Amino acid sequence: MSVTTVRLQAEVEQQLEAIASRLDRSKGWVINQALSEYIDKQHLQQERWKQTLDAMESAAQGKVVDASEVHNWLNSWGAEKEQDAPRSGK
Repeated sequence: MSVTTVRLQAEVEQQLEAIASRLDRSKGWVINQALSEYIDKQHLQQERWKQTLDAMESAAQGKVVDASEVHNWLNSWGAEKEQDAPRSGK
């Protein structure tokens, strides 16, 4: 495990100490948990952004589905004859 030095604002340090005390954990443990969650969130946001760009590119290429087809498909969910997801014509 590596060591990293961080300068914290006084208010952040106080809140960190309070959380660590309440959880009966070290400040280092709390910081590791917080950073792990932050990094996971950043990865998820990056993946969502990539998916958004891919979707925009598909739409620009005309790979779209009419809204009425999507609504009909959604309305069929849970029905006896549930429809397959609509596909673009291209």
